[in-house]
Amino acid sequence: MRLLHTADWHFGRTLEGRDRTSEHVAFIDELVNIADEEAVDAVLIAGDVYDSSNPPAVAEELYYESLSRLSDGGKRAVAVIAGNHDQPERLAAARPLIRNERIHMLGLPDEAPMSIWIPAHSETLNIAALPYPSESRLKISFTETGESVTEDVAYQQTYDQRIRELFNKLSKSFSTNDVNVAMSHIYVSGGASTDSERPIEVGGAYTVKPQSLPSNVSYTALGHLHRPQWVHHAPTPTRYSGSPLAFSFNDTAVSKSVTIVDAKPSTEATIKEVPLSSGKPLVKVRAKNGLEEVYKWLEEANKLDEWVDLSIHSDHTLKPDDIGKIRRAHPGIVTIRAVLPEESMHHYEERKDVPIDELFRQFYVKRTGGAEPEQEVMQLFLSLLDDESTEHRKAEPS
Repeated sequence: MRLLHTADWHFGRTLEGRDRTSEHVAFIDELVNIADEEAVDAVLIAGDVYDSSNPPAVAEELYYESLSRLSDGGKRAVAVIAGNHDQPERLAAARPLIRNERIHMLGLPDEAPMSIWIPAHSETLNIAALPYPSESRLKISFTETGESVTEDVAYQQTYDQRIRELFNKLSKSFSTNDVNVAMSHIYVSGGASTDSERPIEVGGAYTVKPQSLPSNVSYTALGHLHRPQWVHHAPTPTRYSGSPLAFSFNDTAVSKSVTIVDAKPSTEATIKEVPLSSGKPLVKVRAKNGLEEVYKWLEEANKLDEWVDLSIHSDHTLKPDDIGKIRRAHPGIVTIRAVLPEESMHHYEERKDVPIDELFRQFYVKRTGGAEPEQEVMQLFLSLLDDESTEHRKAEPS
């Protein structure tokens, strides 16, 4: 039986306000092609379909269209669980409409596994499916033992024990004659994270030990970490498929992929990665020789279909005209910042009798590494300052 493991789509996510819907559409096109070419029997989607609990309409439409295409009219099974970004009930709301499409959705943790009949192999696929198991979604407390909630170690131990117990309940009925796997959206200790993930653990409390994952499965499919990677020291092959797109400029060196799993009853699965190419690359450009180097790079640049973080070494702040010219030449530039010599920063120290708007401008330049505040930002600051002054006057005794 062949499975495709993917996760962390984050439909609706932007990059500093830049829409990425077209990249997500291209990813789904690529994913469907991979599922067809690899003759996949079932698709496992391990959480964080959306980027927020209230996704835009275009993201919801893309989600339902993606499930329909992956299912191919019920010819292929699809199993989806909620991640920490997903609103559980919303994610699974369409279950009554897709019952005949062999699409299985689970928003909240349950004690019963998913069981899916795979006609092509005359076998049952059992999934110990555990959506993001927070304290509120499990409707249980991790401090019932009387331990203080401030004791992170005790909290983590209790959480880990509860997750172990849940996996045991989910997999206790598994038969050695079936294909058995696990799927969850959790943080397993030892995983390599990036700054594009929003933490689901508090002080390490929402962390699961690799040894707490089920041992009577052929494979464990995980979501949450955006870097594709193996989980070491787990009882059976365990993997994060990673996100299909790079969501941070610190994630630029990570190759994106999905995981293909060949699983048989009572046999350890064999795994292979299939690389993805649909997302725009995120690149960092460092112009150490100033604007002259930037303009030369723009003339030679033939990869305009990319997102760029641009730093320009300069002995002075950048003029609005220069910034505008650069942005018009390359619409994929997301951020532009000046890197000023250390000694030039002393010019922006606070001085007496300097107008408040100028002090704010100097503060903004210093904190952003040389970027000038836009007019809207200045107006918002002055408006807030005026509101604060008005409230202060009202509070003074008459």
